[in-house]
Amino acid sequence: MTIAKLYDFPELGDVRGSLVVMDQSCGVSFDIKRAYYIFGTATGVSRGFHAHKNLHQIAVCITGSCRMVIDDGVSREDVQLNSPFKAIDLPPMLWHEMHDFSTDCVLLVLASDYYDEGDYVRDYSEFKELIGA
Repeated sequence: MTIAKLYDFPELGDVRGSLVVMDQSCGVSFDIKRAYYIFGTATGVSRGFHAHKNLHQIAVCITGSCRMVIDDGVSREDVQLNSPFKAIDLPPMLWHEMHDFSTDCVLLVLASDYYDEGDYVRDYSEFKELIGA
């Protein structure tokens, strides 16, 4: 059984180029209040290593690739993000890490709320305790 919910967003466009829409009509289950992107990650650097208590996110590599590790406290799963049409759902209380960034990686994240440091769980032991694992 997989713990990763993936989105396959349709490619729209014509001879002029491509377009991808990410909103509730395409299956996004929350109002998007914040968007940010990660780029220029140095070779060998990993990011993430946290969960969120309440925040819901969707991540997509709009260019390049990275490997996402997700963990629900019982299972860990690797997901390769390498397409601007394929995104991963990151609901609250899902531990996530990002590894193996390509030099051209731009990872776009759509979030259900504004930044709140108090929403982060940055210690894996605390994460396991909070989910009762």
